[in-house]
Amino acid sequence: MSNFNMNRWHVNRRQLLRGAGVSLALPLLNAMELPTLYAASRPASSQPKRSVFLYIPNGVNTLTWQIQQAGADYQFSDPMKSLERHRNDVTPISGLHHPMVLGKHHNCDKVWLTGANVPSDGGAFRNTVSADQLMAEVQGPSTRFASVELAIEGHSLAWSKDGIPIPAERNTRVIFNRLFGVEKQSKSEVRRRLNRRGSILDAVAEDASRVQRKLGTEDRSKLEEYLTAVRQVEVRTTRAESWLDVPKPTIQPQEEARLTRKLDMSQVTEYYRLFFDLMVLALRTDSTRVITCMICSESNGGAIPDIGISQTRHGLSHHNGDPEQLRRLTATDTFLVEQYSYFLDQLKSHYDDDQPLLDTTQVLWGSGMAYGHSHGNANLPTILAGGKALGLKHGQHVDFNLPKIGQYDVTNTDGHYRICSRPVDGNARLSNLLLTMLQRMDVEVEQFQDSVGPISEIVT
Repeated sequence: MSNFNMNRWHVNRRQLLRGAGVSLALPLLNAMELPTLYAASRPASSQPKRSVFLYIPNGVNTLTWQIQQAGADYQFSDPMKSLERHRNDVTPISGLHHPMVLGKHHNCDKVWLTGANVPSDGGAFRNTVSADQLMAEVQGPSTRFASVELAIEGHSLAWSKDGIPIPAERNTRVIFNRLFGVEKQSKSEVRRRLNRRGSILDAVAEDASRVQRKLGTEDRSKLEEYLTAVRQVEVRTTRAESWLDVPKPTIQPQEEARLTRKLDMSQVTEYYRLFFDLMVLALRTDSTRVITCMICSESNGGAIPDIGISQTRHGLSHHNGDPEQLRRLTATDTFLVEQYSYFLDQLKSHYDDDQPLLDTTQVLWGSGMAYGHSHGNANLPTILAGGKALGLKHGQHVDFNLPKIGQYDVTNTDGHYRICSRPVDGNARLSNLLLTMLQRMDVEVEQFQDSVGPISEIVT
């Protein structure tokens, strides 16, 4: 509130909150373009094209992670051995980076799917739209949920067009009930509730507009952020109304009991796989076609008691070269890839018409950090899987470093850490991969953030 002009005009908190309640009278914000996509009458369903984004924090042990060969004859490194059974459905990629994040260790998770500029002091910043949300605009009208945001630990990876985080859900029972649960109220009761919500939003529109005109620049920006969030509630309300007469998928009681059982982080393997199973079911039922999920928290998550690792992943990443810490970090890398392999197993075991669900689902697994100890964020750990029906091809290691360095030498630790801190190829940008994935999802864009073009090596 520091930017109010208190000499000319006064507003109390009650007035502001009342005025901020929302507004059809407000200027059109970027995020307000969505209602045309989510109008009460639903468009005809399109051929499913799906994307899932899975984030691990704090990078990896780059010394044991690095694949040494490029092309089809590569050997998986030890932490990635579990992907061998998926060799023809995955593409490890080396050398990618986000140019505007280099040398900055905060907020790597927040810009993994946006590529936005990050302040070097780790302070607040305005993000940009994440790739998943652009996909949701195109694929979302065909499904009950345009996108689903999850976090096993940590927070959301998804950001709106105004750079506002879209909250992620961490409670598996809430996730199940949202996707498949039976409404406690009748359809008429739900419809009345939705209409009442809409009336409340309309009623405060004039006040919100008046308040906004009398604010300073900084406060107006804050109010716009809030109004955008509230407007998204209105969008979801409109969307919920349009799907009210469409029953949710029916889940067998045994399956429901399995997916709603209470687990916690003391059983990490089962807990992770519960999330993955919920994601697979959401895709199988075409409840959504876009999912983001943060696997662990960047700051204080990632302990894995199942394999005897009690330290946080953040703590392990600051290993200071200690061999035991590095061994443990490799063990957690291996564990996380094994869970990824499990997810791919599940996507391959279910069919979408006559093809595996994995073929219609592209899955990006990775981190915004490569070398956590010194916060190196070049040569990001990145594995793309699935999406063959979307035009992706696999079976090779795409490496943007080797053409320039000739070969890797991980025994020279300082030399390899430099590769993980400073990009070898300045044009090898993670935004190129996100652009490629966007185009596979029928998003009509020629550029995303600082991309210089799609990655031709991974498309047919």
